[in-house]
Amino acid sequence: MTHILTAKDLMCVRDDRVLFENLNFSITSGQLLQIEGHNGSGKTSLLRILCGLALPAEGEIHWNNQNIDDIRYDYHADLIYIGHAHGVKSELTPLENLKIAQLLSATPLETDLELALQKVGLRGFEDVLSRTLSAGQQRRVSLARLLISKTALWILDEPFTSLDKAGIQYVEELLENHIENGGMAILTSHHTVQNPRLQKIHLNG
Repeated sequence: MTHILTAKDLMCVRDDRVLFENLNFSITSGQLLQIEGHNGSGKTSLLRILCGLALPAEGEIHWNNQNIDDIRYDYHADLIYIGHAHGVKSELTPLENLKIAQLLSATPLETDLELALQKVGLRGFEDVLSRTLSAGQQRRVSLARLLISKTALWILDEPFTSLDKAGIQYVEELLENHIENGGMAILTSHHTVQNPRLQKIHLNG
């Protein structure tokens, strides 16, 4: 199934300051969109609006030509959001964090969770407390969620943060495989993403 996400005349205001306005774009299955802009331009705010976690001051977001406010459950079932914060519960192990994520997912995959952690470079760390992990390892736990749910849309805020060269390469491979298999992704990153299907928009706020 081909999906389309459309942003129509979006406006974002924070602390009485307009971060962006009259923002229009669309992305379809098989495409990757990178949001660029300096710190404070509204990149994270835009991602939260696209996820339905925040409301725009003006404008609408449509998923498959329907306003996401009208199909909120179906829309959220089709997306996974990984924010700039790791979203990892520190008093749980990586394996326990993934188990909870899988239970909460509307579209879980029958995935070996230990294998998922091994794929993101966490072999041997499955059962340690997450608070003992480095920032890069916690980011890997968060990214492992991409392997345990079947969602069309990935929305990722700085997914390469705290990763080493091997981790960055693996995330790029994940994105490429997702796009090649008909998925779509929107991300912010200071890293130059290598992908032939990449499109970019720049926020000037």
